[in-house]
Parts: sequence; C-alpha cells; structure tokens
Amino acid sequence: MAIFGINYEKCSGCNICLTACPLFRRDKEQNKVVFNSTGPCNLCGQCIARCPEDAILYEDIGEALSYEGVDKPEYIASFDTIYKVLRANRSTRLYKKKKVPNDVLKKVFDTMTQAPTSANRRTERFTILSDREEIKKLNDAVNDERLSHPDVKEKYGPLFKVLSKVFYNFIYFDAPHVIIVDSPLKGVEVNIGIIITYGRLAAQSLGLGTCWNGWTMGAIKNNPEIKKLVKISGETVGVFTIGYPAVKFYRSPPRTPKQINGLD
Repeated sequence: MAIFGINYEKCSGCNICLTACPLFRRDKEQNKVVFNSTGPCNLCGQCIARCPEDAILYEDIGEALSYEGVDKPEYIASFDTIYKVLRANRSTRLYKKKKVPNDVLKKVFDTMTQAPTSANRRTERFTILSDREEIKKLNDAVNDERLSHPDVKEKYGPLFKVLSKVFYNFIYFDAPHVIIVDSPLKGVEVNIGIIITYGRLAAQSLGLGTCWNGWTMGAIKNNPEIKKLVKISGETVGVFTIGYPAVKFYRSPPRTPKQINGLD
C-alpha cells in the first residue's frame, strides 16, 4: 500500500499538494514539486482528495471517488435534511426475522470503512454473526458474565429474566445479525465509536434498524475469554445489532437543551 509520487503529465503546478502534506516539497533543481515516498506517510489521502487534476500516484489503498457535490457536500444534503436524519436515528430493540441480504450489509461495511480514525491508523477489523446458534453462544456467555457481578445482577437481573421469556437471544433482542468491530490497539474507543456511528447511519438509510450493545462490550472487557467465541482478539471492542426493524417511531423524542459556555 502506498502513495508514491506525482503524475507530471496531469500535474498543473498549482502547488496545492504543498499545503496538503509536508511530504510534498518543491525541488529547486528540478523546478517542480516532488513527493518524499520514503517519508512517514499514513495514507490519509488528503493529497489525493485535494489535487484538482487527480495527479497523485498511489496503489493498493482502494479507489478514490469523485462525484457531483463532493466539493460542496452542503449541496448534496441540506442542514435541515441531515438534522432530521440524525434526530430520526433510534436504537432498535425489536427486529423482523428476515435476514439482511449480503449486498445490503456490504454497503454498511463499506460506509464503516470510510470513517475517520486517529492518525488514519485503520486497525479496526469487522466481524458479523448471522447464525442464530452462534449468536446464542455469545448471548449466554454475556448473560453469565454480567450476572456474575452482584451490582449488575441487581440492576439488570430482573430485566434479563423478562427479556429471556420474550426473546431467544435476549441480549440481542433476536436481531438477525450482530456486528463486532475490534482493534488490536488499546484506547481507541473513539475510533470504534465513529465507525459504528457511520454504520448505523448507513443502515438507517437502507431501511435497517441498529442498536449499540454495551452489555457485550462490558462482558468482554471483564472476561476476554468471551472473544474466543467470536474469533476476535482485539484489545478494544464495539458491538451493535442490525436488522429490519419490527417497530415504528412516530416522532423524535425531546432532548433537554444544553448550556453552551462561550456562546452568546
């Protein structure tokens, strides 16, 4: 994987790349901008995105995408539209039994791949569980771990008991799929949070419902052996359910306004 230079047949000499990344510099002897291909490039793609002539050379890092509105995303969707989409996003805890087709799931995963990460590390890995019995094994392991703590048992024990009478995999509300995002790095919860948020918003646009699953995340944190059930080994883990919702929402719930310090 590499960004390795400039296509001078396309390059117009605009010098934009000089402000996009310090690995570009003007070579006085050659009288042109050159790229330091041995420098500490983190493959963020800022230079590729900002070059008006598409003159940056790269390989094995995916394909850049150009489309109408990419330079003015506010024209693709207005603030009012985005605001309504965000306010309409809900946690779904009741799903239809229907599986989500692979081509639809791939759109969700592709969107998750586009999420930003600190220093563009992109160490996160994706796993999906779609087999009911595999989910059951994880369900039971999470239930056992959670209820092994007296304080958690006091708080969630009665709820789990009720849910277990309604759902086969009550930890996941019988969602047809469970998606796990893990990273070998510690302390990248923010990265995983952003990635899952991208996935949840993409799912919403495809008519799917999703829900974070903190029960699983807490259980794995306390008992890393649970990770073996789903064949992951990451230090940081995020989990959410996904499927076709069997519930309708008729309005966005109220949210108490926040006091904003420094804004009149």
